[in-house]
Amino acid sequence: MKCTSYYPVIMTDDVAATAAFYQEHFAFEALFTADWYVHLQSKESEHVTLAILDGSHETIPEDGRGKVSGLILNFEVEDVDAIYERLKKAGLPIRLDIRDEDFGQRHFIIADPNGVLIDIVKPIPPSAEFAAMYEASALPG
Repeated sequence: MKCTSYYPVIMTDDVAATAAFYQEHFAFEALFTADWYVHLQSKESEHVTLAILDGSHETIPEDGRGKVSGLILNFEVEDVDAIYERLKKAGLPIRLDIRDEDFGQRHFIIADPNGVLIDIVKPIPPSAEFAAMYEASALPG
């Protein structure tokens, strides 16, 4: 299978508010807007996209309808500390304070209006223990 695009779709009961959250705090813009679906694209990287869908929409099989749960969105960024300060100042709920992890990440976690966790990550060099678990070409610099 040759995949030409990949993006998460967040099912929600408030499409407009969820789309507005990602537009305001994560520099997304709407490429398609309906009352039941919004397709967002990052203003900073055209390959970063996200969709928001009314969880009760008829295009979803009946037994799959509802709200999203059990999802973490990871955004890998260049300056995690600056984004942490900006989002904290904006009053977003910080679910995990910024910290360095031995496995090679400096990150923090917030939540969107649906409770979807958003992990803002900057790769950092891992500890020697974790470095041994990486394929050499995947080691952060």
